[in-house]
Formats: sequence, C-alpha cells, structure tokens
Amino acid sequence: MAIVGTAVAGAWYGIPGLADGEGGLVCAAALALYLRVVRAGRALVGIVAVLGVCLALKAPQAAVGVVLAERGRVESAVVTSVEGGPGAVSGRGRYLCSVADQDGVPLKVRIWRGCEQTTRPGDTLAVAYDSRGLVAPRGVEAGASPADPLRGLGGWAATLIVASMVAVVRSYRLSRPASWSPSPALPTPTGS
Repeated sequence: MAIVGTAVAGAWYGIPGLADGEGGLVCAAALALYLRVVRAGRALVGIVAVLGVCLALKAPQAAVGVVLAERGRVESAVVTSVEGGPGAVSGRGRYLCSVADQDGVPLKVRIWRGCEQTTRPGDTLAVAYDSRGLVAPRGVEAGASPADPLRGLGGWAATLIVASMVAVVRSYRLSRPASWSPSPALPTPTGS
C-alpha cells in the first residue's frame, strides 16, 4: 500500500518525487532492509526487492489514471497527425496521435489510447484532462472504469505481499534463541 499510495498521493497533490515513483522505490528499499534485519534469506530478500522495484516503477502510470478517473474531465481533441504503428521505431507498435484542444492549442503529449490505424488527421479523440492541471492529459479508452488503473497493479502487489509473508515466516523459522537446545532424551525404563 505504501508503494502505490505514495505514487497516488504524489500525482494527486502534484509532488514530483512521489508522482515519479521515487517514494515507492524508497518504500521498496525499506521493506528489503526490514527483511534483511529480521534475517530473511538473501534469495527471498532479493525477490521481494525486485518485486518492490517493479511495482514502484508501474505505480506512477496507474496513479495518473486514478487522478484522471476521479477529478478529470473528458473533452474532444482534434487529431493533427498520426505516427507509429507496427513498423515504428518506438518498438511497441502503437499509433501516436498529436492532438489539439477545442481552441486549436496543440497538446504537449501525444495520445496513444484511442489512436488506431484508422485514425486520420481531423478525427476527434476523447482526452481526459486534470481539472487542476497536475497530471498530463491522456486518451480515454471506451468502456474504461475508474478502478481499471489499479487492476493492472493487482498481480504485482499480490505477488509482493505473498513473497514478503514467506520471507518473514521463513526468517522466524530459521532464527532460534541462542539458549535453545533440543530436549534431552528421556531415560527408558530398564527391566529391574
């Protein structure tokens, strides 16, 4: 929750260090340090650290989606040019549309959601704008729900939680008090 929460708070309040995922990376490092202190195995600490970093790097995009779903306004934008596609240098095969708002002012970001092979200059796309201007506008997919941005993080978060629990449980199974020793065997009765 801390990793995703810092990204959402950063996007919501416009704090760049948190919105960019840096706060989530600090949380992931703190979790790995905690697991190291409780003497979880190095392999488990490494797995948790990698999962935490992956979640922290994915969280900023989801946070922008949450902010736009909660306080964004959707408006039409006119496509001015279309680039990309399967043979594009970007390697993702996405089409990128440059768009202008209703007043003819070009947006600084290119939109890929809703921009398809059939999109031509002069077409309109639905674009979500932050009412406070703290996050960049993005295209709106048809039929998207407000919970969609966080659904993509569910698998990463669940895997991180499970790996962290295994590491903590494993650390307690491996560490025993110094005074612990197996109980001596009880003498067996002899037939006297």
